[in-house]
Amino acid sequence: MDERKRDSIVAYLRRRMNEVGIELDDLATAIAEDEIRRESARYRSATGEVWSGEGEMPQWLLHAVSAGQSVEHFAVDSPSRTAAGHSKVDWSEDPFAGSRLAVTHPSHRSAR
Repeated sequence: MDERKRDSIVAYLRRRMNEVGIELDDLATAIAEDEIRRESARYRSATGEVWSGEGEMPQWLLHAVSAGQSVEHFAVDSPSRTAAGHSKVDWSEDPFAGSRLAVTHPSHRSAR
């Protein structure tokens, strides 16, 4: 991204933050809370959605389980992961492989 485009985006964000009443401290607090939530995550989707395992199961996990995937497939500290963090999941048996559910669309990334 070039510097002019970046400056334009920053100016737009600052203007919108002023209009809505969001302070920089509010933004920093929200980012810190997101980090804590990610660190406490027990389950993570391929697109980065997380669940701590407490409360109601989120829709992304409900859909995967109803399609035949196990909850443990999404476990962050899964025994199928090596010390380097690489997954040893047998993707040949992934029920989403080859389906439209296996594709991440750019419009869905920003909806998180």
